[in-house]
Amino acid sequence: MAQGLTLYLVRHAVAAERGEAYPNDDLRPLTPQGEGKFRKAVKGLVGLDIPLDVILTSPLVRARQTADILADGLSKSPRVVETDALRPGARFERLMKAVTDCAGCTSIALVGHEPDLGEIAARLVGASTPLSFNKGAVCRIDFDKWPTEQPGRLRWFMTQKILRRIS
Repeated sequence: MAQGLTLYLVRHAVAAERGEAYPNDDLRPLTPQGEGKFRKAVKGLVGLDIPLDVILTSPLVRARQTADILADGLSKSPRVVETDALRPGARFERLMKAVTDCAGCTSIALVGHEPDLGEIAARLVGASTPLSFNKGAVCRIDFDKWPTEQPGRLRWFMTQKILRRIS
């Protein structure tokens, strides 16, 4: 029997600039300031009582670091699973399979990159244009059942700055 699902889409926090220091974009880490600001944003999520079963993350360093900060900051630390389905340019169908494969999960965070997250969010809620995710932004999309062909409901969409204020 299909059950409801809540997805939280999370854009990675502020990372080091592209350039000579990181010729391999996959290896660009979060900046110390990016880490600190996102830790404060996670406190805002704690205030919203976010229960996560699992965090699926892009394998790129900056996304994995963001996912780890999220997991560490929550009261019930969910497991973090890297998936190529959240790598920049991955196919939407591959991500939907990764979500569906999380059998028994009712609350999942997806940590990734722009412009992919904005396009994913738009497809999930039936919007015609992508949503724009600032670094560290989080949105919540609810589904009455999963898997589904019906669009989900965008419950909220907050910037990292708003989440820090909530904390």
